[in-house]
Amino acid sequence: MKDLYIAFLLALVFTIILGPFLIRILTDFKFGQNVRLDGPESHLKKQGIPSMGGIMFILASAIVSLFVSKFNLTVVLIVFVMVSFAFIGFLDDFLIVKKESADGLSAKVKMALLIIVSIVISFILYNNFDLSSIRLPIFNIDLELNVFYIPFVVIFFAAVTNAVNLTDGIDGLSSTVSIIVLIFFLLISIDLGTTEISIFVISLIGALIGFLSFNKFPAKIFMGDTGSLALGSVIAILALLNKMEITLIFVGIIYVIETLSVIIQVAYFKKTGKRVFKMAPIHHHFEAIGWKENKIVFVFASITFIAVIIAYSLYLIV
Repeated sequence: MKDLYIAFLLALVFTIILGPFLIRILTDFKFGQNVRLDGPESHLKKQGIPSMGGIMFILASAIVSLFVSKFNLTVVLIVFVMVSFAFIGFLDDFLIVKKESADGLSAKVKMALLIIVSIVISFILYNNFDLSSIRLPIFNIDLELNVFYIPFVVIFFAAVTNAVNLTDGIDGLSSTVSIIVLIFFLLISIDLGTTEISIFVISLIGALIGFLSFNKFPAKIFMGDTGSLALGSVIAILALLNKMEITLIFVGIIYVIETLSVIIQVAYFKKTGKRVFKMAPIHHHFEAIGWKENKIVFVFASITFIAVIIAYSLYLIV
């Protein structure tokens, strides 16, 4: 337990110290946000705010967790996953800045890179971590997928990373929601006695809290795709390692709602030429009807908190 306190504090302090330096560097190199013109009008003032802020919590959580866990193999895997997806996000963010537009990598190239990395990870999990099944919650039954576990992992990573990416649309939203989701995985890993996973998770929680001090409204920095893809990949790998793939649908209910809002909006518009929501993802809809960013973050975080309490209570009971 002592290692957990150390990891949390080190990651928190590391991020808080690194933050001002990273903001200054990104500002000097003009790595600023390019705001979409079709987004909320209130977001136009965010133009030029430094992006790629995910570097902050990625570095802090990776260095601290590897050091405290003494380079435990599972932690090395999680860090590898996080950094791999962060690199894809970094390429996207870099091209956005270079092209001076709101679009970086093309959707096809981005998805191809995500799939390639996911395939590598799926083989590692299948061959080196002996994972080939998913758990059906409540029933506590493992559904054996055998070799089909590999394509399942690829689809799972694509779904989770994109869902978390969609949630990163207003100041502090993705950070706050993800901290609460990570607390769920921290409780699970402590209960299961997987200390190495606990060390990584609490390092990331500490780093995200530090990052949130710069990312809360009004944000001084955004995590960018560098951060959101890294964060999504971590949540995905934690769900896989803990066999909480289906439970994540409930715990990460905000991610699910954000994704469904986009799917519904696009499908309905293609069919009727009309929109269900004023904007999608749904957090922009609430902005459009007059909700302040802080209110949206509070409501979405509260929903996530309730979902985590229910999910963890059921986990303990069943």
